[in-house]
Amino acid sequence: MLTIIDYKAGNQTSVQRALNYLGIENRISSDPKVILNSDHIIFPGVGHASASMEVLKERGLDFAITDAFQQGIPILGICIGSQIILTHSEEGDTPCLDLISGDVKRFQFPNNGLKIPHMGWNEINLRKAHPVLDGLTSGSEFYFVHSYYTAPVDPQQVFATCTYGITFPVAIGVKNLFAVQFHTEKSGRTGLKLLENFNRWIP
Repeated sequence: MLTIIDYKAGNQTSVQRALNYLGIENRISSDPKVILNSDHIIFPGVGHASASMEVLKERGLDFAITDAFQQGIPILGICIGSQIILTHSEEGDTPCLDLISGDVKRFQFPNNGLKIPHMGWNEINLRKAHPVLDGLTSGSEFYFVHSYYTAPVDPQQVFATCTYGITFPVAIGVKNLFAVQFHTEKSGRTGLKLLENFNRWIP
């Protein structure tokens, strides 16, 4: 069964509604044993990196996510769940899970007048094929709400980008881990397609 990780990050129920709409059997859990006994795992979230990491550690979920990754269970990170899989976040100067080497950086737009956070619909640009992105194309639109972006060390781990002032990664992954900056559960048909692809994915 697919498990949505509960760590007080705010959008578990909206992810669950999207999965229910697709007819995908799922559960929400904060129990490390339940998470490690899953066929697929979704690691969603909104909020602050340091607060998120604090709750993960309190509940033993940092080890559960790391163990699930090492065991090869397919994992999908969404928004904050795509950021704190990296090594470090500038948000609160936060050490993160280090499943993908790299940093999470804050947008800096001192002169061009762009607002932070980056909020609303924007197009993605596919860089590499991936089973979770099957049926999507460059120009597919997703819904974003974020002030920070991922910067993996290895460019081969970037599967899609977006442009908002700068061009930055919005879909990253390695092995059985795939993560997106945008909110799949708020992105209409394209978001549902990605969730459906993830549920079928066997790395």
